[in-house]
Amino acid sequence: MDNKLETHILKLSCKDQVGIVARICSILAESNCNIVESKQFTDQKNGNFFIRQSFMLLNDNMLPNLKKNLIILAKKLNADFFLSEIEHPMNTIMLVSKFDHCLNDILLRVRNKSLNLKIKAVISNHKNAEDIANFSNIPFHYLPIEKTNKVDQEKKLKEIINNNDVELIVLARYMQVLSEELTNEYAGKIINIHHSFLPSFKGAKPYHQAFDRGVKVIGATAHYVTKDLDEGPIIEQDTQEVNHEMTPNDLVLMGRDIEARVLYRAIKAHSERRVFLNDNRTIVFRGQRI
Repeated sequence: MDNKLETHILKLSCKDQVGIVARICSILAESNCNIVESKQFTDQKNGNFFIRQSFMLLNDNMLPNLKKNLIILAKKLNADFFLSEIEHPMNTIMLVSKFDHCLNDILLRVRNKSLNLKIKAVISNHKNAEDIANFSNIPFHYLPIEKTNKVDQEKKLKEIINNNDVELIVLARYMQVLSEELTNEYAGKIINIHHSFLPSFKGAKPYHQAFDRGVKVIGATAHYVTKDLDEGPIIEQDTQEVNHEMTPNDLVLMGRDIEARVLYRAIKAHSERRVFLNDNRTIVFRGQRI
């Protein structure tokens, strides 16, 4: 433990009140904790307060008392509260259809320790990603979707989620719409990635549509999934300039690269507990090392 920079993460959100930070820091100090990173924000419009702190717990025997005192404080503040070991991997499943560039990128980043995830399953309505999952020794579930079986296949999806204690569901270019029931049940735990042309270029071949309109910028958006298709709270976005010399295929290739890196940054922020939901928006504490 002596070689670790930080050991635990604390997240708390509530209505803003006097002395919240002082009370949290006092509890951490009493448990012999050294704060490494601290970020806080108060939304002046709705009065919501958010704080994320990472810290070094110098004495493991103090953890039960620390948890007890933080729970008591959270109840007094009527706050949402979360405490976790920083090295705890987040149980994750990946949903993908035919395009596998985002899946490949995330699996690579998990292997090289850039993401602290435990990928429990790859699920697809096509078989394209089966070899990728097998290469990474990850269970692959083929759940083809038709109009007549969508409800049954979603039940199987929920079984996989529940059997694996899944904390994060990633739609890595999964081209199926999830039911309102599922999105409500796992609100704040489903991340989707798509191009940033919406609502301009919907449907098939959006990059070809963009080419025909002579767009000068393309991009991607990662967001939490809600019942409103592609309109959930945004976590991460990026753009890149394009010009008249580029072909539709150039835009497709560039778009895939943007999608992969935007999804990575969104997942990293979520898995490091840096994202807070704030009504229809998000608060993202990026930190020095993201």
